[in-house]
Amino acid sequence: MSFVPRRQLFCRLCQTRSFSTSYRQPAQESRRRPRLRRASSAKKAVVPPPSEQFAAAPKGYGKRVEEFTPVPLSQPIGMAYPPEEGQNTGIDERTWNQRRKEFSTMSSSARWSQHLERREELKEKFRRPYFRDWGNLQFHKGKTFYPPPRLFKGETSLYFPNLYGRTLLKGRGSPERDTTPTLVGKTSVISVFSGTWAENQAKTFAGAAQNLALARLLADHGDVAQHVRVNVEPDRLKYLLIRLFLGGIRRQVGEADWARYFVVRHPLSDEIRENVGLLNGKVGYVYLVDSLCRIRWAGSGEANDEERVGLANGLQRLIDEEKKRS
Repeated sequence: MSFVPRRQLFCRLCQTRSFSTSYRQPAQESRRRPRLRRASSAKKAVVPPPSEQFAAAPKGYGKRVEEFTPVPLSQPIGMAYPPEEGQNTGIDERTWNQRRKEFSTMSSSARWSQHLERREELKEKFRRPYFRDWGNLQFHKGKTFYPPPRLFKGETSLYFPNLYGRTLLKGRGSPERDTTPTLVGKTSVISVFSGTWAENQAKTFAGAAQNLALARLLADHGDVAQHVRVNVEPDRLKYLLIRLFLGGIRRQVGEADWARYFVVRHPLSDEIRENVGLLNGKVGYVYLVDSLCRIRWAGSGEANDEERVGLANGLQRLIDEEKKRS
């Protein structure tokens, strides 16, 4: 008696599923808006290699620098990808229960690998000298670089990262939001600082009293230009102190700019800092960003007269470009 293998039978539902004339919608045709990237050290973002321009610059980690002289930027700085592309690679938004559940379902090898990775991150943090950033202020008061002699071309410029923080807004809804929706569509002067010392340095570039020409441009062209302030404070205690004094900050900034003042609690990764030049947490930095979030000009430390004029002239040029485009 011979056994002939039976022909496998499929139900009509399986047969209809096994054949389809439809095609998958291309990514560029999808109307769904991609999630914003949030720059943080919680997860490592995919970023280009650190810029060679900052290889010899003093940093808060690595080998101590004995001598340093800042030079003008010779090539664009920033992130290689637009801040609205891809999935969120920054802040871990999972709750404690979600993380515990995921951890319980991991294999023993996966748990051990995660433990080793976390241990290396903590070891790297403990190795860093606490006062290294303060010590690096001896080099030209912390100036990391001089601004470029002219604006970077738009087609070769790199992007300003998307940050996430609490604004000064009141009322219903969460005051925490991403910076990219605020930047898109307008030419922005972005002041990035941490602490009073750095804030005063940033004011030498973009303060209303220190740079009258820039203040006039921002006041006359508020429809296409704006000043955005980013206060990065990863220290939990200092962040709570800032929360206590939000009322005073609101009075100082003015109600019209409450939505353009961000207090960022999550620290930035070293890769992101090196790509945008934020190498010293005690120094103020200023970026001139166009309506597509591309860094076209940047300055650090205390500004001189030439740098203030360069920032105002660069803003005027980007305003003219934006009005021609519209």
